[in-house]
Amino acid sequence: MVLGKVKSFIVSYDCFNDSNVPVFSSGDCVSGRVIIEVTGEIRVKSLKIHAKGFAKVRWTESRNAGSNTAYTQNYTEEVEYLNHKDILIGHERDDDNSEEGLTTIHAGRHEYAFSLELPQTPLATSFEGKHGSVRYWVKAELHRPWLLPMKTKKEFTVFEHIDINTPLLLSPQAGTADKTLCCWFCTSGPISLSAKIERKGYTPGESIQIFAEIENCSSRMVVPKAAIYQTQTFYAKGKMKEVKQLVANLRGESLSSGKTETWNGKMLKIPPVSPSILDCSIIRVEYSLMVYVDIPGAINLSLNLPLVIGTIPLHPFGSRTSSVSSQCSMSWLSMGLPERPEAPPNYAEIVTDEQRQGRLYASVVREELDGPLLAYIHEFRFQPPPLYSEIDPNPDHSSCAEERRLDACPSR
Repeated sequence: MVLGKVKSFIVSYDCFNDSNVPVFSSGDCVSGRVIIEVTGEIRVKSLKIHAKGFAKVRWTESRNAGSNTAYTQNYTEEVEYLNHKDILIGHERDDDNSEEGLTTIHAGRHEYAFSLELPQTPLATSFEGKHGSVRYWVKAELHRPWLLPMKTKKEFTVFEHIDINTPLLLSPQAGTADKTLCCWFCTSGPISLSAKIERKGYTPGESIQIFAEIENCSSRMVVPKAAIYQTQTFYAKGKMKEVKQLVANLRGESLSSGKTETWNGKMLKIPPVSPSILDCSIIRVEYSLMVYVDIPGAINLSLNLPLVIGTIPLHPFGSRTSSVSSQCSMSWLSMGLPERPEAPPNYAEIVTDEQRQGRLYASVVREELDGPLLAYIHEFRFQPPPLYSEIDPNPDHSSCAEERRLDACPSR
């Protein structure tokens, strides 16, 4: 008898979200099908699946052993989050070539369903970084007598929800700094910087309103700027490797001696980026907003305000009282407030179909913070956020309804 050939052998997931992209969280059921298309009858010993998920870190460093001898030190670490096996056809033993217990698959297309439950414990969000990654996949193996196993694998995305509607992430972030320039025995006046943002937590597609005042009493021309940075930190064998990536930036107007510039809610939009990863023991992904003054011939004057990039956007009215009251209590720098929070951006405007389906490959990037820096940010496949309603079903008449303007930074 002439046996048929396997025409196609793939893993397909059942998607239950509007974006039609396989995205899951801890405790979710991952279901799908192994699809086999054959041109004729084939005999199969077994069809197995193996679901795995792990975080992995790896980098190398050159070491000097003396006497002109150098060697390379490898740093690796791995954390397993998922390890699940199942047999869809046949039996466990597939190392023999006996004709017993074979399953016949006839010509045509055949689908074999599978399902598994992700662990209830927190899982690390899928991520691709410079020196490490977090990956999840299902691998299928087709075993036939006297032939090498056929294998196919398909990844799926996992993310842990970060709800920015918490008191910690709704709290404003602020700071002040000043710097006096010296040149030999001459001392110029100080450069002062004050900055504040409405909250610590944001989601991709939102714009950060920056409230700042820059006062230049020096003799030099300076330029106020702001930038969002992603910091990837990798841990292995007691060592740490850190990479900073530029995510987005903006530039203010040049400021001559004796001038002051005020940012009354200058907008800096967050592009589609991976959410913060804070619970993985070997990989951390953190964000910060740097508001700084570019000073020619001197070290920049800067403020770093921590950010958390979440997955659950700001509730239009659910957290209104806490967020508005916390903002109203800030006395040192008044901040303009809208009558109600801005609607989260439409999902389609943030991540296009091409971005969702495409895959971003790692590129070599610089690891220093100074100078121009291109960001390598892992493309994260978000689920669409909840629909935003402009109508408040439970209006809060006691909240601050009158807008306030930024008059000046505190006296120094």
